[in-house]
Amino acid sequence: MQKKDWVKTIVNTPAIKKIESLVPKYSRVGDSVFFTTDQFPWAKNLEANWHLIRQELDQVLERVGELPNFQDIMPRQQRISQDDGWKTYYFCAFDFVAKKNCDRCPQTWNLIKDIPGLKVAFFSILSPGKQIPEHRGKHKGIIRYHLGLRVPEPKTSCGIRVDNQIAHWEEGKSLIFDDTFPHSAWNNSNDYRVVLFLDIARPMDFPLSLVNWAAFQILSFSSLAQEAKANYRNWEKRFEAQNSDSSQ
Repeated sequence: MQKKDWVKTIVNTPAIKKIESLVPKYSRVGDSVFFTTDQFPWAKNLEANWHLIRQELDQVLERVGELPNFQDIMPRQQRISQDDGWKTYYFCAFDFVAKKNCDRCPQTWNLIKDIPGLKVAFFSILSPGKQIPEHRGKHKGIIRYHLGLRVPEPKTSCGIRVDNQIAHWEEGKSLIFDDTFPHSAWNNSNDYRVVLFLDIARPMDFPLSLVNWAAFQILSFSSLAQEAKANYRNWEKRFEAQNSDSSQ
């Protein structure tokens, strides 16, 4: 077995499948396709300060062509995106903090860094016409959060289908869902669609809370996570070098 496959193998074992079947019983936010900000109170603070985040995003977008594609950081995402239509700007991912990116967007980082259970955070940027095919997450211990930051008009031109429900992003509004349900997304507009994308540890009671913690520890030390970290650092070096060249 290749080293890079061991996390996927663990996740797909009967024991893990059995544990995940217990999540609805121990989940503090229930088991549904979408969730509300009342279940995640910190989301209201992000909504109240979304303009601050948008201001920093606008500066990032000035160099959107230099940002890494999703699959450049995580090659396994080539299964759902092979072109340059899905750009990313990372803040953190499983115990790794992209410090220079955070320093460029200090207000955004200050707003998100202490969110309970934060595992992943980045600006998710869909180019005009970008389509993300149906896929699903593999770990029910994660809740997916989107904060609409740049949503072209009409809002119906961009959307996401989770299970059999369709939702549309709104600027300054939260969209919270369980990504283990099959989902797809699209940007049928002529402009960029951008959300603040977070993965949050699902709030759970003991003992599933401990199991979830262990799963995240395994992922943090996995070869997949280490590869993503190395890819990010390589991109950062190139980005910094380009910035240095342009300032001379």
